[in-house]
Amino acid sequence: MSDQAPGPGSGSAQHAYAHHTGGPPEGGGRGGWAAGGVMLAGVLMMVEGVLGMLQGIAGIAEDDVYGRVGEYVFEFSVSAWGWIHLVLGLLVAVIGAGILSGAEWAKAGGVALAALAVIANFIWLPYQPVWAIVSIAIGVFVIWALCSEDAPPPPRRH
Repeated sequence: MSDQAPGPGSGSAQHAYAHHTGGPPEGGGRGGWAAGGVMLAGVLMMVEGVLGMLQGIAGIAEDDVYGRVGEYVFEFSVSAWGWIHLVLGLLVAVIGAGILSGAEWAKAGGVALAALAVIANFIWLPYQPVWAIVSIAIGVFVIWALCSEDAPPPPRRH
């Protein structure tokens, strides 16, 4: 026997994944990263939801927690914003828990709700600029993570 590796097209089973029993990883090896991104997206949605609920409670309970905004196109009362953030935060937290449990419906709902939260935080910018920008960045990451997960490969036919 020769110690040289067979060349391309030689019909040998040796390749970069010869030491693995299952052959090359499905999906080009992105499965672990995508699954980790989805897990992080679920956790971030739960944290963002809880913080949104607290932000909403602060807006509802005390009208002087947030600064007054002068003339602004999307001007609502602070208590109205409080209710918006409370309801949105509750929905985001529930969807985040659904993502962590592996529910398929939660992924589509997570993308839609994260997009809605990004829009709401963009409109909320004059009230809490730094927190709104952080929330927008989290929402964009959640959308990316949920959309970039590889779909399960179709079953192989032998």
